[in-house]
Amino acid sequence: MLSICRKSLLSIKSFPLASCRMVKHLAQEEAINVDLELFNTYKFSVSQLMELAGLSCAHSVAKCYPALEVPRPVLVLCGPGNNGGDGLVLARHLQLLGYSPQIFYPRRTDKELYRDLVIQAELSDIVFIDTLPSSEDMAATYSLLVDCVFGFSFKPPVRPQFSPILDTLAKTTLPLVCVDIPSGWDVELGPPTDGVTPALSPDLLISLTAPKKCAQHYTGRFHYLGGRFVPRKLAEKYQLDLPEYPGTESCVQLH
Repeated sequence: MLSICRKSLLSIKSFPLASCRMVKHLAQEEAINVDLELFNTYKFSVSQLMELAGLSCAHSVAKCYPALEVPRPVLVLCGPGNNGGDGLVLARHLQLLGYSPQIFYPRRTDKELYRDLVIQAELSDIVFIDTLPSSEDMAATYSLLVDCVFGFSFKPPVRPQFSPILDTLAKTTLPLVCVDIPSGWDVELGPPTDGVTPALSPDLLISLTAPKKCAQHYTGRFHYLGGRFVPRKLAEKYQLDLPEYPGTESCVQLH
């Protein structure tokens, strides 16, 4: 098969890890409060943070899956919230880095920011697909999947419209990238244990701002931190113990 499977990516070189000190893992309320301070106190706009987050996610993907080793398109699956917006930005930057992204965005948010992100992607000649492929079709068509369905504000249960998406991602044989948290995971407790919610098993987890508590349950190969935008005073207030980003990088490998 021409599609890339997890086993075929084992030869990918690792990159220098962050300092071994313990980075703080945020509970859901803490993560929300950090975001609120970024917006209300430090006056970042949603679009600013989304652009920075999406860019750092694209760079994290490029570290783990170099474009020359990804011969088929990358499918980015976007939800209706900020995590989906990060995915729209991520797809645009992946294309600029030499990938061929496609976007599945089944429930579009009718707000100016999201409409603009869609227009930017469309004018960049990124293909939007209207139907969720089966696991078999995904394996035959794509090299890599990116989960941007739910973010850290997610609370179960999964809405019926999104259950088939998570079920397909849980069954995939392709490498799976999850942005901030794997969709369907409890933000603090990790993988679902209700026997109903599909449990995603990402190969790469990209935490944003700071890892969430659920990342302590992550057992995949790559864990990156993206979003080099947290003001020092804010990091100190919440005792985030963020690692040093190497050089001019927008992301850093945690393990």
